[in-house]
Parts: sequence; structure tokens; C-alpha cells
Amino acid sequence: MRCPYCGADNTQVKDSRPTEDSAAIRRRRVCGDCGGRFTTFERVQLRELWVLKRSGRRVPFDRDKLMRSVEVALRKRPVDPERVERMVSGIVRQLESRGEQDIPAEEIGLLVMEALKGLDDVAYVRFASVYRDFREAKDFKTFLGELDGDPQGREKAAAGQDG
Repeated sequence: MRCPYCGADNTQVKDSRPTEDSAAIRRRRVCGDCGGRFTTFERVQLRELWVLKRSGRRVPFDRDKLMRSVEVALRKRPVDPERVERMVSGIVRQLESRGEQDIPAEEIGLLVMEALKGLDDVAYVRFASVYRDFREAKDFKTFLGELDGDPQGREKAAAGQDG
């Protein structure tokens, strides 16, 4: 493992332990050259996944990118980081267990939205505003109508009408 500070590959593991949900091994490392300390995580990868973008491009699935987008939606929200980690791990397990190597980006977005809906309403709306590409305040109003169970909001959103 290369040191993130100096780039040397002379690093040693000082401590290893499973994460709370036992989905990964957390390793504390120290660089023999510069003395820098850092943490790595080792996870099981069942298969190599690829994301099919809306543009038609095919890119490797990046768990860290998924985590970053969830963290952006959850910024300044009172959600335990362990719950976020479990949520992202659950989404990755769902994707890996599908049996398909290529996964449309839209399906990943829907899984994230569904998971965020159960975790934090504000993060759910934040993520949806980017995922559904809200352009105006009325887009939020229509979406919030759906969230509140307003049948007219749901019908208008499905038809793509203004709220």
C-alpha cells in the first residue's frame, strides 16, 4: 500500500479490526519513510461492476464516488456515519447480487433515493433535486407534494406538468 503523503510503498499495518457491521477490515498503517499515519479499508468485491451513464459511456463503478454523493446530500444533517456506511454497503451488495455487470446510472440513483428516503427527508430531497435535475422552485413544490402524499403532486410529476 502506497503512502498517501510521500508515495513510498514502505508501509506497515499497525492495527487491524473489523468495522461495526463486519463488512470491511479497517487497517491503521504507518509509512516507514515519512512516518505518516493513515487508515485503509479492505472490502469483499463480488464482481466488477460498470455504470452505464445517460450519455452512453460505460465507466467502472466507484464505491467512493457513491459515498461522496450521499455525503453531499447528508451534509450538516444529524445522521450517524455508521448508518451511512451501512446504507452504502447495502446498496453495493444489492448491485453486486443482481448478477449483472452493467448497471444503468438511473437504477443506482433510484436505489440511493429509496435508501435516503428512509434515512433523512432533507437529504432525500437534496439528492432528488440533483438526480431529477430540478430547474425551478416549482419542481421542488411538485416533488414535495409527492413526498407528502398529495395525489395531484404525484400525478403532475408523473405527467411532467408544472405544480
